[in-house]
Amino acid sequence: MIFARFMAIYGHKFKSCFETQNELSLAKREWALSLRGFGEPELVIAIDRCKETLAWMPSVSEFLAILREVKGDDGLPAARNAYIEACMHADRPSKHNWSHPAVYQAGKATGWFRLRSEDESQVVGDFNYHYQVMCRRARDGENLDQQVPVALEDKSDNTLVDFIQRWGEEQELEPQVAAKLLYYLTKPKGSTTRARFQQIAQQDADQLGIQLPQDYQ
Repeated sequence: MIFARFMAIYGHKFKSCFETQNELSLAKREWALSLRGFGEPELVIAIDRCKETLAWMPSVSEFLAILREVKGDDGLPAARNAYIEACMHADRPSKHNWSHPAVYQAGKATGWFRLRSEDESQVVGDFNYHYQVMCRRARDGENLDQQVPVALEDKSDNTLVDFIQRWGEEQELEPQVAAKLLYYLTKPKGSTTRARFQQIAQQDADQLGIQLPQDYQ
């Protein structure tokens, strides 16, 4: 519904955002994950606001900001403020009075050591992903203590999913560990996003003493 409305509203501007059908499929998957917990009435209002105020289709983060204005933030801090708070208190997280449990859980899922030691460019994307999941759970009244799943962005690509599962079994890894390590394979080949996640995966693989597979298509 969302992308159909955007296509009707923005026309060729919408089509120019996606060079290939695969990019469009990946984008749909990411938007679906990010917007879980919001109802259709809120989405309709947010889309209408985009139509009135934005000349181009919004990014996921821009659309989420509009949704929060529509619905209210349920006491959840903005993603940037949450990231800063997590970094500032990553050395002693159990001693800090967190602004919201979602911030603590997102920091925990990302890794306190990573938040303390890695550059923002390397870790902020992972933190934002975990924080979005926690925000959605908080809005839905779900348990925030459950492990955050690593999402493969295009489940229809069964070949890639099977490849990751087989590789994980060969390395004697838990499925979620294998999926996290090879998450970069779900990103468009040659993109900076893929390269960044591959670099992170290589660091994790080195610590585990295993080798990443040859690049997948």
